[in-house]
Amino acid sequence: MSLFIRFANNNAKCRMAVNSRLYALNILSSMMIFVATSLAANASTLISSTNYLDYELPKSVQDNCSVQQNCPNIEVKYLQTNHDWINRIANKRINELVINSKPNDSIANNKAIVGNATNVKIAINDFAKSQFVDIPDGSPLAYHLMVTPEYLGHVNLGQAEDFELFEISSYVFTGGAHGMPLSEYLIFDPSNKKQVKLVDILQADKKPRFEALAYNAYKTWVKTVDEDVSSYEKNWPFMLSDNITLTDKGINIRYQHYAIGPYAYGMPVLSIPYTELQGIVKARFIPR
Repeated sequence: MSLFIRFANNNAKCRMAVNSRLYALNILSSMMIFVATSLAANASTLISSTNYLDYELPKSVQDNCSVQQNCPNIEVKYLQTNHDWINRIANKRINELVINSKPNDSIANNKAIVGNATNVKIAINDFAKSQFVDIPDGSPLAYHLMVTPEYLGHVNLGQAEDFELFEISSYVFTGGAHGMPLSEYLIFDPSNKKQVKLVDILQADKKPRFEALAYNAYKTWVKTVDEDVSSYEKNWPFMLSDNITLTDKGINIRYQHYAIGPYAYGMPVLSIPYTELQGIVKARFIPR
């Protein structure tokens, strides 16, 4: 369920029409998780929606882009659930992604900057203004910035351990052959009101064994895109990502574009079944 607040028009406020290729990618990603996730009917009381950031392009930007009809497209959504602690964690990450959408000396490279509403809008203003520095006059191209959260579902591992799964998707286009999508998983544990990360799931000193399993999954994936694993690995070596989510079958590991393959290969997902994770992840993360 999403709550849409329209605030865009041709001359004042901008709202991005999601890039069709990215939209299809997000839909496919969500479908994969929903298929793989055991959704316990009536087990979750979470209600999720999204709200648009109320943002208006600076007048100087509007004046420059309205005539050519190439105003920057800005779409930033925040998560709104009936759990404030989930909202705080997810929306803090959304602010970080917005601020770092196009690093600049005034905001993104200053570690002391807080991701509050004021600094987020400063960062978006800088992002919008930079279009007229980076893209030649008369070009129909326009900057795109999209960040949106999505509720993926509820997973129950069968031992009174319930987890809520989310994904934050972003898309940034600043010229060139293509934009840059990004996908991050978020796992929330309602029992202690905390976000669950890979380090929280693994047993002590078991990261090397988990990495070995991930490497095996990597080689299995490579065989779907290249006949020669050793040759492929020389150009796109394995690396462990901590961008994980839980399913009813095991742990999925998401990689961003260019992490372990060329852009055309998208954002690969490596899967490790629970049957291989015994003695590696904590017992509460293994279904009974």
